Amino acid sequence: MLTRETLLTTLENALKPLPYVHAMWEGGAASFDRVDEWSDIDLQVIADDERIADVFAVVEAALHMLSPIDLRYEFPQPTWHGHHQTFYRLQDASPFLLLDFVVMQLSNENRFLQPEIHGEAIIHFDKTDLLKTMPLDIDAHLSAIQGRIDTLRVLFEMFQVLTLKEIHRHNAIEALAFYQSWTLRPLVEVLRIQHDPTRYNFHTRYIHYNLPPDVVQRLEPLFFIANVQDLETKFAQASDWFREALEQIDLYYVRQALEHVSDVHFGV
Repeated sequence: MLTRETLLTTLENALKPLPYVHAMWEGGAASFDRVDEWSDIDLQVIADDERIADVFAVVEAALHMLSPIDLRYEFPQPTWHGHHQTFYRLQDASPFLLLDFVVMQLSNENRFLQPEIHGEAIIHFDKTDLLKTMPLDIDAHLSAIQGRIDTLRVLFEMFQVLTLKEIHRHNAIEALAFYQSWTLRPLVEVLRIQHDPTRYNFHTRYIHYNLPPDVVQRLEPLFFIANVQDLETKFAQASDWFREALEQIDLYYVRQALEHVSDVHFGV
């Protein structure tokens, strides 16, 4: 069975000698020091703009030397983040050990390297010192949070009726889907703004690590619905909590939280 270390070493050996590949690093669980037996590999490289296809060809040739590629999925362009991204599942590796491989064009400086948000990148090589981390732009981040608060305040009150009308129609599946989208998702976002504002838009990703245990303990049952009656009860509880949490948000303390996280990473 192929190991994480073998895959990473093989790819580094294949990519580092190439003059058009400038850097390679890991994000995801590795950047938060949380790698376990279920972790995939979140691997990024920076390459010359016109050599993206060549990088993927080299990577796939290197993978074929280790194992047949069982499944491959390339994100359609343009991706939401502006980079080229392909997932690989290898026949001779654990199905959990997916390779999430991203190639970033040298001209694109949006590299997701803010440690306050994405953790400390695990750098395998950086030939031209491209992977410098910069502090989070707190003013811009706070402005985005303020915009989300203003938006959520309107959208939440406008669209709770979507869940209610499907409950009244006895359309349980549609009611549940609307509850998840228009009640729970906004609730999670305001809780993140309160407790983890650097990742306010991560929805449930890393939620067990980023939110206080008592908040997670209170939140978790709201995601598990037994029947329509249970949905009505939890819909009311989640709605009340959203309104309460929204009113408790104080941007002064949100800024303090952002500044504290930045200070931790940059030693200010």
